[in-house]
Parts: sequence; structure tokens; C-alpha cells
Amino acid sequence: MRVRPWVLLTCLCVLPACTPLYILRAGYEEAKILWYRRPIADILRQPGQLDLSTQEKLRLVLRVRDFAEQDLGFRVGGSYGSVSELPSPPTIYVVTAAHRTRLEAYTWWFPIVGRVSYKGYFESAQADAEARRLETQGFDTYIRTAAAFSTLGWFADPLLPQLLGYDGVTLANIVLHELFHNTFYLSGQTAFNESLANFAGYRGAIAFFVKAHGETHALTRHLRAAWEKELAVSRFLEQARRRLTALYDSALPEAGKLAQRKDVFTQLQEEFRQLPGAVAQTSDFASVQLNNAVILHYLTYLKDLRVFERVYERHNHDLRRTLDAITALAEDAEQPFEAVRRTY
Repeated sequence: MRVRPWVLLTCLCVLPACTPLYILRAGYEEAKILWYRRPIADILRQPGQLDLSTQEKLRLVLRVRDFAEQDLGFRVGGSYGSVSELPSPPTIYVVTAAHRTRLEAYTWWFPIVGRVSYKGYFESAQADAEARRLETQGFDTYIRTAAAFSTLGWFADPLLPQLLGYDGVTLANIVLHELFHNTFYLSGQTAFNESLANFAGYRGAIAFFVKAHGETHALTRHLRAAWEKELAVSRFLEQARRRLTALYDSALPEAGKLAQRKDVFTQLQEEFRQLPGAVAQTSDFASVQLNNAVILHYLTYLKDLRVFERVYERHNHDLRRTLDAITALAEDAEQPFEAVRRTY
């Protein structure tokens, strides 16, 4: 699994009640992204300025937008109809944190979106400082980078130029993932939002390429194989979650739990290396220094994917009906995963 390129980073009108400097910096960076937008259709009218690969990727983005709106019923609006031609595209550094003896994320509160288990920065030094602050309070931390984000439809999010470095199938997946965030978002339910968007991105991209090229095309087969790997890692992480939860719920004192979790992390990484090569190679799970923040980061995007697959199968592989059914069940549920499990 690559480092996840998808993260929700709300912009100025929905920023948390943090420091004025944080708000001003985030607002400034978001304003720059929006200021440098240029419609993809206008860019494609001057094809001489672009290499053929970039032209094709931009056309692909427009086709994916149409598919998301017309076939899947996503709320697309103006999102991904433009490219932000920033001279220096921003790198977003995302901090996550967790308690050391329980699988519980540290959360930051944001207006409208509620509590979110990550916080984005545009400077690595600021992310490092936040991680150090949390570590002194006794939390595990993890910092990763992200290449895309969603403003949940508040603005017409442009395609960031670095996304054009991805291959076409990954790019389609990213766009669908982010457009699903425009369409559905539950306040305070980070793992459900991201895992369902992950499902929508993969299954949506598969459906898009099936429609464009057919079931047997190489791109379709590639995406199906990639999704099976995601499901395999999701199953592995669920087993890891159960083992760690059993340890943390035991009667051992905190020092004993901290000592034993080192052994569990070592065993998990060794077991991950023993998975089929194609699965083990999708992630840095076997090499990164594990802690609870890392585990929860992976679970944020890969939690209970088989639950969504069951709904998909029950609805005869109709993705639009599947997503409508899941979102209807989750809309008013305190525990959205459990609401879907009870029905399917």
C-alpha cells in the first residue's frame, strides 16, 4: 500500500478553533490553490503546451468526473474541472496520534466536520513540533504526506499538479475518492468516511474502466488485482487490531502492556512479510516503526472493507445502489460500521 495520498483538510471557513497563525497559514495556502486554478477544458484547447501523456490524463479526469456524476450520482459541482497551476505545489504533512495502551486516536475538533483523527500542515517543521508536543503528553505519533484533499464541496477543488505524476488508474481512483467526500461525509466518523471513500474510489474506478474498455482489459484486471490486495491487507489489519485490543484490555499493568506490544509489533511485521508477495509489497507496514498511531492510520482507510463488499454483492454489483444503501444506513447512526453490519 502506498502512503495514502488522500486526506481531508478543511479550508478557512471550516478550520478548527486553533491558533490564529494556523488559520491564517491554511487560509493563505488554500487561497493560493484556488487563485491559480485554470479550467482543464481551456488547457486542452492549447495542446501544444503539453506532452501527450499529460493531455490524456487531463481528458481522463474529465471523463471520470462525468462518470461520477452521471453513473454514480456523486455531487461533483466544479471539483476537478480545473488544475491549480501553482509554481510550487504544496506538500501537506499530516499528523496522527494515539494512546499508547489502547487503540484510540487522538482527535482534533473542527467546526462542521466534528472530531477528526488527523491534522494537516504545510510545513514539515510545524508537523514535527505538533508530534513532539503530543509525544511529551504520552501519545504515539505518526507523520505522513498527502498529495490531495477535499474541501467537501465548499469550493471547486482543483486537481493539484503533482497528481498528474500518477498513472491513469491511480489518478481515476483518487478523483473518485475525493468526489465521494463531496457527496457524503459523517461528522466525527473519520474511519468510516475514509474507508468508504476508499471502497468508492476502487470500485468506482473498476466500474469506470469496465465501461470504457470492458472486463478483460489490462487496466480493469490491474484494478481488480489492486483491490483484492487492499482487501487482503484490510483482513490482516483486523486480525492485528484484535490482538492488540486483547493485550490492551488485559489485566497487565501499563508497563507490562508497553513491553509486550513491542513483541506483538515485531510478530505482526514478520507475519506481514509472509503474506503473498504481491500483497506484502503494497505497503511499508513491514518496515515502518510500528506504534498505535501507525496502526490506526492504516485502519482509517482499510477498516472493515469486507462489510462494504458484502453490501456490493447483495446489490448484484451495482455500485450506485450499494453506496446509496450504505449511506442511508449510516446517515443517522452513532456507530455507522455496526449499522451496516447489522443489516448485511
